Amino acid sequence: MAKTIGWQGVFPAVTTQFRDDFSLDIQATHKVIENLVRDGVSGLIICGTVGENTALSLKEKVQVMEAAKDAARGRVPVIAGIAEFTTAFACDTAREAARIGLDGAMVMPALVYSAKPHETAAHFRGVASATDLPVMVYNNPPIYKNDVTPDILASLTDVETIVCFKESSGDTRRFIDLRNLVGDRFKLFAGLDDVVVESVLMGAEGWVSGMSNAFPVEGETLFRLARQGRMAELMPIYEWFMPLLHLDARPDLVQCIKLCESIMGRGSAVTRPPRLALPEKERAEVEAMMNAALANRPALPDVGLKQAA
Repeated sequence: MAKTIGWQGVFPAVTTQFRDDFSLDIQATHKVIENLVRDGVSGLIICGTVGENTALSLKEKVQVMEAAKDAARGRVPVIAGIAEFTTAFACDTAREAARIGLDGAMVMPALVYSAKPHETAAHFRGVASATDLPVMVYNNPPIYKNDVTPDILASLTDVETIVCFKESSGDTRRFIDLRNLVGDRFKLFAGLDDVVVESVLMGAEGWVSGMSNAFPVEGETLFRLARQGRMAELMPIYEWFMPLLHLDARPDLVQCIKLCESIMGRGSAVTRPPRLALPEKERAEVEAMMNAALANRPALPDVGLKQAA
């Protein structure tokens, strides 16, 4: 029997904030998290791809975890991204997340190594067995090169701590293929912004969102409309949002999302090398998208969204 979790809704992949000298700005990161919770998001993913996990030391990851725990104050689940080169390192990070008292771990395949399917499965099994935290398996083959297929997930049904699957390949057929194999054994999460509505229609109960860092209320409203089947109301919002949601599928998604977040006054655009600031032409293109979006920001229907105290 798998662990029971209540994860659903929009979980922004929270940005990690840096100063101009690229040092970690934990106070600014804390503020970003506080503001997202205030605006009514359903949960938080920290130290994920957008959180620049691989640019952080373990000590810094622990600092971000502790800041998120403090900022969330138990109002929403906080899930830590686990992205390491080896299974052993990933286990160590997961144990730190459990020690701090976070609510779950989002585990990526072992980085750099192009694993065979049985090795990918063994990595997830190893990390999930090292902690009692509920685990979200993260599939993003365009970025991490290892494809976590429905067959691999099906081989992990006996691991009680593995409870959720985040699909970022963009192929929403995966949700159906997985359900045909194992029914509703895993809670399904959308992981790519520009197919979120399609993912919800295929059964996703949650959305790990990049662009909701800049537009948390719009993101949560769009997701809830999709879950409620209110297609006529969601389509104008989805069409308005789509140019920005496409940024989540770019290799430089972190720079793009942080720039949008900065324009909204919610954080800094600074990324840590090897991620460099967007070249002038691309920065201007993203700024033009944002200007167009802000000039045509849609009225949002009521979906029961409440700001946190």
